[in-house]
Amino acid sequence: SGGPGLVFAPPPPAASNNAGNWIRGVLAAGLVGGGLFSYALFTSKLPQKGSLTPPPFVTSSKPGDYEAVKTAIRSILDVEGYDDGSYGPVLVRLAWHASGSYDAKTNTGGSNGATMRFSPECEFGANAGLQVARELLEPLKKQFPWITYADLWTLAGATAVEEMGGPPVPWRAGREDKPPVPAPCPPDGRLPDAAQGAAHIRDIFYRMGFNDQEIVALSGAHALGRCHTTRSGFDGPWGNSPTTMSNMYFQDLVNRHWQKRTWKGPLQYEDKESKALMMLPTDMALLWDKAFKPWVKLYAKDEERFFKDFASAFSKLMELGVAFPLEAKYI
Repeated sequence: SGGPGLVFAPPPPAASNNAGNWIRGVLAAGLVGGGLFSYALFTSKLPQKGSLTPPPFVTSSKPGDYEAVKTAIRSILDVEGYDDGSYGPVLVRLAWHASGSYDAKTNTGGSNGATMRFSPECEFGANAGLQVARELLEPLKKQFPWITYADLWTLAGATAVEEMGGPPVPWRAGREDKPPVPAPCPPDGRLPDAAQGAAHIRDIFYRMGFNDQEIVALSGAHALGRCHTTRSGFDGPWGNSPTTMSNMYFQDLVNRHWQKRTWKGPLQYEDKESKALMMLPTDMALLWDKAFKPWVKLYAKDEERFFKDFASAFSKLMELGVAFPLEAKYI
């Protein structure tokens, strides 16, 4: 399962996304008609059939042609036989986890370096299943050898958010790949532990330089996905449409009634209405904490504001610790 200073140039405001609103309207109509969807993201299971190798693309582009890279990323997102038919959610998770290891005091970790290529970081429990995303992007690294892994992984996450109906996420190139020697990996334990509460959430995200509002905004990524017992130990989807970015995570958190699930796994919560959706202890902490809750309620009512704040916070997350060249421009 997945879950937010420094001085750096603030990203530009995100644009609205009417196409995403149309997609969510179609999904909402399906729900009104009585259909329930079971979707997935943050700990996506391996495909049952088929190869991780994407189909061939245009084999050449000039260095710095990031639009060509984005086009290639878009072309590999949808695939039959993998979870709910999209690699988008697991690419968001890769970008998130590659970036969320940052420590502001020591200026270590973060997206710069793409250190999840190496042991032990690639084997951390919090990163279980992310080899799917890394392997998926490997052919694109060969297709565009001039892009660093660190830029490729974060650009894939930003592109996936937008393609799943979310806001454009400001992104710029300039991250470097670290060599395997000396060992560049950050220590384990820097990513959120879903079994914990508000104090732990603040410890994790304050360490990176985020405030309470940004923490809640970043948590909205749980609109995408589900947990799998084979990865995190938790089980089930947060929402009914985890391949579509929306503010439904906050709406469900506020408007549904949540109770402890009776099962043999770790503590998690289920909605009383359908018992088909779940929330983690860290999710419930956002609703119960007096400083987090106002942001949860705001985002439940105002998707445009959520999209704006999420795009800003996610862009910030992927830039932590990166010394961008002066000529780096947002695309």
